[in-house]
Amino acid sequence: MSAPAVRPFRRTDRDQLTDLVNTHVAAVVPGVSVSVNTVLGDLERQPGEFVTDPWVSERVTLVAERRGHVVAGAHLLRYRADAEVGGSYRDAGEIDWFVCRPPTSFLPDAADAGHLLMRACLALLARWNVRVAYADGALPAPVVYGLPRNWPHIRAVYEAAGFRHMGDTEVILLARVADLPRDEPGEGVTVGRTVGECGTRFTAYADGVARGFIEVDTALARPERLTRACGLADIGNLHVEPSAHGTGLEQRLLAHAADWLRLCGVDRLVAYEPETDGSALGRLTGAGFRELTRTDRGWEHRPG
Repeated sequence: MSAPAVRPFRRTDRDQLTDLVNTHVAAVVPGVSVSVNTVLGDLERQPGEFVTDPWVSERVTLVAERRGHVVAGAHLLRYRADAEVGGSYRDAGEIDWFVCRPPTSFLPDAADAGHLLMRACLALLARWNVRVAYADGALPAPVVYGLPRNWPHIRAVYEAAGFRHMGDTEVILLARVADLPRDEPGEGVTVGRTVGECGTRFTAYADGVARGFIEVDTALARPERLTRACGLADIGNLHVEPSAHGTGLEQRLLAHAADWLRLCGVDRLVAYEPETDGSALGRLTGAGFRELTRTDRGWEHRPG
């Protein structure tokens, strides 16, 4: 079999690259896939990253091809060096996402294409002469960010190239809305629904004082961007005053959110918590969530 070759992305690669992206998405979150238009749009700009996207000065997408077949792809960003850019991003380069076929009995040398593409990525970052090089796995799909544990072949490529995990680890949890608590009215507690920072907010009040809130985002599957993510929502914020811990208020907020999600036709709810917050993880699993995966955030190039 011929050796792979690395080259810039061409528009005619769009279907094969999208298939490769969706293969990686499917290993992280069930029932989600992205459209060709979503992938192409992500290569041009990322409107959801309204803080960092305006700081990007250059975007490059590379693919590794073998006999006309795209077997790996990477999207790189270069951030400006001026004072408007946040300090950690200033004059930085980033592998925004990286995908490649894993080695199998049918393609035992598939990893070669990934390592070859990574060498090309590092060469580009060197030509950019950036202050620091980061890496991530932020595919243009909900719930896929950092470096999920479901991609050991990508981790192997990152680590072989000198990238090290310098950030935190988050646990991604998933619940069937049908399995979440049902609301049981409690004396002295009312729940109001308003617009929140990260979705629809439900706030619990006791004696006229806000004691906690939950925000759920049902707009993860914009129809013009995603082909298959219907029925999925996530928790943008969940907070209960310390004085209300153990009173069942968190369960009641989840119940109100679940009732609303049923009206919205949503059947799955995602939550995110730091790996180190065992109490929060325990409360969520006790309410019907299960661990979906863990993802390691904050990769930095530190060879040797």
